[in-house]
Amino acid sequence: MTYAWFPGCHIPYHLPDYGRESLAVLEILGITPALPEFPCCGYPLRHQSLLASVLSAARGLAVAARAGCGVLTPCKCCFGHLRFVQATLAVRSDLRAAVDAALAPDGLDYDPDTSVTHLLSVLARDPGLAAIRAAVIRPLSGLRVAAHYGCHALRPSTVTRFDDPRSPTIFEGLLAALGATPVSWTLRLECCGQPLAGKNDRLASALAHSKYVSAMEAQARVMATACTYCQMQLGRTGLACETPLAWNREPTRTSSLPAPPLPVVAVSRLAGAAMGLWPLEENMQPVSSGG
Repeated sequence: MTYAWFPGCHIPYHLPDYGRESLAVLEILGITPALPEFPCCGYPLRHQSLLASVLSAARGLAVAARAGCGVLTPCKCCFGHLRFVQATLAVRSDLRAAVDAALAPDGLDYDPDTSVTHLLSVLARDPGLAAIRAAVIRPLSGLRVAAHYGCHALRPSTVTRFDDPRSPTIFEGLLAALGATPVSWTLRLECCGQPLAGKNDRLASALAHSKYVSAMEAQARVMATACTYCQMQLGRTGLACETPLAWNREPTRTSSLPAPPLPVVAVSRLAGAAMGLWPLEENMQPVSSGG
């Protein structure tokens, strides 16, 4: 499979390290995506103008098809929305006609068979976990990691076809291949709250806060994301957590909470560290068994 790199709008401006680190990890694994110029995936417009949202996504898919590539994206919102648009155009002939008419002047054609794949799926299945393990030279031994899945890759599962929406394992499998210890935590599949930002900021913050505390209570040392929006939302929560949270409570007999803040990092940061591309930050070093 030849891939075209679809970073979305936010990575180049808000999370450039996520993009650079992901491409560096892919290169180590022998994957060098094409880099065509893409439009927005259309997700931010979805509830303001379905037509504009669909047109933007379809243009991106057509750009990839013209390059002879499938889409590879590190953003689960882009991934979920591109898959949503493919499913929508399969049943909405009116929207398909509008797409064809809009793309024709630019010599573009929408191909419904253009593949859309998220970074996690590529790492786990192409080249696969065996290749990941072979590329690891500094295993993340003893590092307890809470994998945050996010909503848009898992649901609706009939559209995204990413993993089991109720019991996904792809993220934990990748972390284990890097040598880390994935933790089981109560709110791992809950929303990060980002879709509510700007509409109900209090609720958005409460959702992110609850996930942050849940990961800490599971004795995670790091929370890992694989979504632009989730990383921005949960990263802000970690930086803002300087007032009463889990670390201000007395530890229970079954948990020992790490000092604040709990780092929230993109999976590419952990993968690159395990592959020797950069060092693991001091605040993400595993806690020794002796304390």
